[in-house]
Amino acid sequence: MSASAPTQSAPLTQPLLVPGPAWRRWMALAVLMLPVLLIAIDNTVLGFALPQISLDFGADGTMLLWIVDAYPLVLAGLLVTMGSLSDRFGRRRLLLLGGIGFTAVSVSVIFVESAAGLIAVRALLGVFGAMLMPAVLSLIRNLFTDRNERRTALAIFAGGFSSGAALGPVLGGVLLESFHWHSVFLLAIPVLVPMLILMPIFVPESRDPNPGPISFPDMFLSIAALGPAVLAIKTIGSHGFTPTVFISAAISIIAGLWFARRQLTREHPLLDLRLFTNAPFAGSVAANLLAVFSLTGFLYFASQYLQLALGIRPLIAGLVLLPGTVVMVLAGLAAVRIVRRIPVNRVMASGLVLSSLGYLILTLVGDRASALSIAVAFFVMAIGIGAAETLSNDAIISAVPAARAGSASAISETAYEVGAVLGTAVLGSIITASYRGAIELPAGLSAEQQALAGETLGGAVNVATNLPAGLADELMVAANHAFASGVTLTSTIGAIVVALSAVLTLIALRTPAQVARGQRDRRMRARSTAE
Repeated sequence: MSASAPTQSAPLTQPLLVPGPAWRRWMALAVLMLPVLLIAIDNTVLGFALPQISLDFGADGTMLLWIVDAYPLVLAGLLVTMGSLSDRFGRRRLLLLGGIGFTAVSVSVIFVESAAGLIAVRALLGVFGAMLMPAVLSLIRNLFTDRNERRTALAIFAGGFSSGAALGPVLGGVLLESFHWHSVFLLAIPVLVPMLILMPIFVPESRDPNPGPISFPDMFLSIAALGPAVLAIKTIGSHGFTPTVFISAAISIIAGLWFARRQLTREHPLLDLRLFTNAPFAGSVAANLLAVFSLTGFLYFASQYLQLALGIRPLIAGLVLLPGTVVMVLAGLAAVRIVRRIPVNRVMASGLVLSSLGYLILTLVGDRASALSIAVAFFVMAIGIGAAETLSNDAIISAVPAARAGSASAISETAYEVGAVLGTAVLGSIITASYRGAIELPAGLSAEQQALAGETLGGAVNVATNLPAGLADELMVAANHAFASGVTLTSTIGAIVVALSAVLTLIALRTPAQVARGQRDRRMRARSTAE
């Protein structure tokens, strides 16, 4: 069965969405961008608050990673389920429910008194965040049926996602300059309250007219496949190959294979894995995931390096990344025009190469990295991410009928959130492990101080504040050098991974004309060789 076959027979959902003044569609898009911006900001804004949280709670490296990852991990695990529920019960309805819950949980953070409590709040935010994202992308798919209009709308969507992720550190810097770290969570109030008011006015309801039955086993398996996998990755970074790693990996593999088997044999799958037999679709999903992997991984260690290693104030550290934020949006909009003349696979692959070069810049400067080198690296990376995210979302959402838009949106958003999880879990674990292995603590520290300073850069800063000036300087030199060496290693790995994804994208997203031309060229070369 062809992955694209359903597009020929499935009916459009709610055809009444299309008629009417064009301005209402674009106004609806503006309203839908509010939760997009919030979700993207929440994925990265916390990075700039980590130093304060580390000092406030005395959290170690593993706990800090869990504070960051609890939100995207839960969100990613539930996206497939929420996408299916939005198709069945109404996308706008689920979006409104998610907005109410997200706002309420964001306010509850002011009562948190421990790192474990903050992890719980972040996980609960992930539950309601998962209600927001599949509904947004599927509503866009139903609002904009014209391909050119939809590409522009998706460019704005991807630009909002990418710029929101990059804007997170800037907003975090502004807030942390004057307020407690709790303030980064309260951003949900001014964003979601207008959404809850305007959405019933401008955004029409839509749902799948022929939804399949709800399958709770499939929902459980989709969560069990991802959660233990990330736990295994994080455990390797913090404690090495322990029994927890092998048990978690085994659970993830078994659940993933079981889930895949069920989806391939069911008449109404929770996630239509047959779409992945379409190479352009699969390649677009991979590009989506890896672009976000490179973005969130970079922001995770860049925010800490700017504040803790270079001693830059949060606001200034956020502004260092502002040029990249702007160019990311512009690159996404420019990509819509560029693909009218240049094949999409070449544009996306070129973008991913630029992202790889951004990492390579930090690899080359090593422990001499400055605010300027980080700003330049992020600027180069942002151009590629803006283009790749826009075009990958268009390819994914265009491959399915409107009636299955929620499920397809869940695939795209799952790729985004899995990329966010892996970016911090993989690269964050690598840099934490590298720091622990490279730190050479000076003599004169107590056992407790050695344990804290040897755990994270934030821990070293915390210890240094209570040491004599000379010993504090010696500790910070050692800690900054250890963290910088981790940045170099992490950047090298990031550059290689994203470069490989560029090659994959170039091959997988070839058009039929490109494939035919390549086959013709090979036949001509073979004929010339024979002669």
